[in-house]
Amino acid sequence: MTRGSSTARAAGIVTLVVAGLLGSAYVLGRSLVSDQPPPHSTGATTSADGPHYADQPSTGEPGAAPSSSAGPAEAGQDGSGRDAGGDNLFGAHSTTGTPRLALTFDDGPDPRYTPQVLALLSEYDVRATFCVVGENAQNHPELVQSIVDAGHTLCNHSWHHDVGLGARSADAIRSDLLRTNAAIRAAVPNAPIVWYRQPGGAWTYPVVSVARQLGMTPLHWSVDPSDWELPGASKITATVLSQAEPGSVVLLHDAGGDRQGTVEALRRILPDLTARFELEALPTDPT
Repeated sequence: MTRGSSTARAAGIVTLVVAGLLGSAYVLGRSLVSDQPPPHSTGATTSADGPHYADQPSTGEPGAAPSSSAGPAEAGQDGSGRDAGGDNLFGAHSTTGTPRLALTFDDGPDPRYTPQVLALLSEYDVRATFCVVGENAQNHPELVQSIVDAGHTLCNHSWHHDVGLGARSADAIRSDLLRTNAAIRAAVPNAPIVWYRQPGGAWTYPVVSVARQLGMTPLHWSVDPSDWELPGASKITATVLSQAEPGSVVLLHDAGGDRQGTVEALRRILPDLTARFELEALPTDPT
């Protein structure tokens, strides 16, 4: 065997050994890396029933952006499992500040559910507060007009129900809130908009600061039956009636998904609440 053939043979053996080592390293590396699940979508998705909001609870840390998880989990759809009186509200109101109780309805207006809610409130001569989403106000200006004509108070609830809005820049927050106010005022030019409710209850200092600069008082809640989870009318009713007390701000929804259970619960709730409390629309001149 010549010296050249020996060298070629040795080179071939080295090549095979290196290829084998590389293959083993690849297999080992793959075994150490877990498969990553596909990312979950957040925000609003469109269906035949209109926008369905799937808010996610925030981490509970001031200024932290909400984390994503599967399904509608708004820790209050606007719900968060957080204490409404906690330090992470940055001054947002969670009670009326009076013995009166306030019903609030989020995410509308919706052509299927908002008229039913308005009819029930009218039947019991109750005024409430509607936290409207800008895109829905733009799509259904006649319903915004109906809300105002019935004597209810309006509240800005962001343009697209953006739970992460508070983590954006002050300019982005201001643009979103102004766009929402513009859509509301296009429907009802003279209606006051003096309240702002952050989707998901994900309050941050910037969103509270910008809302106040625009003349809106941040609004949270103190009673949350989690009707966005579709627990059924009986459970919604039981939660509201057992937790309601003087000064409560009750969180309900007239849009953002199937709200027929909420409508039925409201039918059961109103006789009891009107017998025990004076119900009010939140004032248009909050202090």
